[in-house]
Amino acid sequence: MSDPSMAPRDMGARTPEGGMPAIGGRYRWLVTGAAGFIGSNLVEALLRSGQQVIGLDNFATGHRRNVDDVRSAVGEADSARYRFIEGDIRDSHCCQEACAGVDFVLHQAALGSVPRSIAQPLATHVSNVDGFVNMLDAARMSGVKRFVYASSSSVYGDHPGLPKIEASIGKPLSPYAATKLVDEIYADVFARTYGMRCAGLRYFNVFGPRQDPAGAYAAVIPRWIAAMLRGDPVYINGDGETSRDFCYVANAVQANLRAALFPESSGDSTPSHEVFNVACGERLSLNELFIAIRDRLAASTPRVRDVSPNYRDFREGDVRHSLADVSKARALLGYVPTHRVAAGLDEALDWYVKSLA
Repeated sequence: MSDPSMAPRDMGARTPEGGMPAIGGRYRWLVTGAAGFIGSNLVEALLRSGQQVIGLDNFATGHRRNVDDVRSAVGEADSARYRFIEGDIRDSHCCQEACAGVDFVLHQAALGSVPRSIAQPLATHVSNVDGFVNMLDAARMSGVKRFVYASSSSVYGDHPGLPKIEASIGKPLSPYAATKLVDEIYADVFARTYGMRCAGLRYFNVFGPRQDPAGAYAAVIPRWIAAMLRGDPVYINGDGETSRDFCYVANAVQANLRAALFPESSGDSTPSHEVFNVACGERLSLNELFIAIRDRLAASTPRVRDVSPNYRDFREGDVRHSLADVSKARALLGYVPTHRVAAGLDEALDWYVKSLA
């Protein structure tokens, strides 16, 4: 439980822009999707900050190795403050158990991937909408201080404007995008109806350690690195000029903590729900990304220097270009990316090579 001497207005006293915020006290945090990519990185950061952490995951897309890796990374003393629950957000009773006594919820659990959602729309809905509402309601009943959840840049859909600004979205282009938009609507309704404080984070192509390269729905960076290291073909959907705002996972962790901890005005009892772009505010084409990865790998694996991509049809449900405006997160949260794409690739490369070779 939180330190009873720590008044809510003292939470997350403002820190210099950029980097991890200082957590002013010890609290109990629930991270859903804790065995996944972003979730496991959040758990590690919180344990290193001296927090009590509950992790929840059903291993549908997460991995036990990530849970073990976090415990190994933080050491025995910090691991003693970590309780992991194997459970499913589709089970409302499991959500209530996990939320009991929790101060902050960082909800990362979802069935991700645009192509998967096109192939499995019902499964995507049940996990991403029904499961989301289960978590919202459990957090409401437990009286959490703030509910922070993973949304997605996919909610911008067919809106042509660049950069993407939170207030202007288009029509969703996939079932996955539709579920994330519905999540934002539900969070807004819970804020207005029940006085909850919620924050949605629209992730833009997050990458980094513990990202899974396996399976048909793997993200492009780990999938390409694994293919290059194994001598397999590297595929680019379309002509390679599709662009994305790639975001290193440390930036996503920073945004989650800042969204959870940003203080309200003194005495403010107004229900709140805000959504924020989480990205770098820069875009890179897939062709440029391919070269950046190949050149870095070639330094240690010279044979990949001659690898060329194989182009194939554009992928259904994909947008052509994506670029975030992060000025709202900067202004309200003090969020400033600490890692641009090059720095993120440099920092993550050793992990990718050791884990994916």
